[in-house]
Amino acid sequence: MSKNGTDGISAARSTLAKKIYRWTEQNDHLLSEVPGLMLVRYEAPTEPMSAMYEPCICLVAQGAKRVQLGDEEYIYDENHLLITSVGLPVMANIVRASKEEPLLSLVLKIDLRMVAQLMVDSNLPVPRNPQPGRGMAVCEVSGPLLDSFQRLVDLLDTPEDIPILSPLIHKEILYRLLMGELGPRLRNIATAGSHGQQVAKAVDWLKENYAKQLKVEGLAKATGMSVSTFHHHFRALTAMSPLQFQKWLRLHEARRLMLSESQDATTAALQVGYESPSQFSREYKRQFGAPPLRDIKTLHQLGKTEVVSGTA
Repeated sequence: MSKNGTDGISAARSTLAKKIYRWTEQNDHLLSEVPGLMLVRYEAPTEPMSAMYEPCICLVAQGAKRVQLGDEEYIYDENHLLITSVGLPVMANIVRASKEEPLLSLVLKIDLRMVAQLMVDSNLPVPRNPQPGRGMAVCEVSGPLLDSFQRLVDLLDTPEDIPILSPLIHKEILYRLLMGELGPRLRNIATAGSHGQQVAKAVDWLKENYAKQLKVEGLAKATGMSVSTFHHHFRALTAMSPLQFQKWLRLHEARRLMLSESQDATTAALQVGYESPSQFSREYKRQFGAPPLRDIKTLHQLGKTEVVSGTA
């Protein structure tokens, strides 16, 4: 970056926006050749949609986006990036975008194993008795971090360099995050045996086994915590209880099955683990604002043939 300070950051951001614009002209959600990197463009604000945010960094070069986790709201724009350190169910929507000035952003998946190795290589201290915190946060974007992301996107012009250089730039990005204000959150999740890492493993288990009967006592035991301590740390990280988390996963998978695979409500309910179709219908209406049949009909009329399941 040739200039320092606000002007330099603004110039770097503008350059990055132009690069994302060019690469998203043919595909507004480009899963690039760089591992874990997606480039995104929206030309209008959107209604809130459900999404599962995996561990990732979301950086906006132009525009703004809102994410709601439980009762908490996170807005990230040209000056702020969003980081998610564990898989979290959210409501998300674009709040600032137009055809003249579209939202232009990138999403980079976080490799937590790489974070752990960086902690060892950098001799970073292991957090001692860290306070439980959300698995999602917003922070200001620094000039060096913008520069790193620019170089990562630049690799798309020289694909032969990607296998060698993209892991190095990815490490650099994670290192800068580890050394910044969000470093303690990443370290807590990546530290073996920490409460953060144990809850993250429980989250992964729930995502793979949402249709099974949930026994919180067994899940707490597997994490090495008492039930009350497990509840405390799980809610601190995800803004919901394990049962609420499982319910979210079940309802959204059922919605996807009905919308994308044309299953009827009863079949979808049973497949995701509900034993009572009437209970499923009640909880579905509370989650989505309408009974299953009406909701799916509305989504089809709006042309939404897929339920959002990832970051954007």
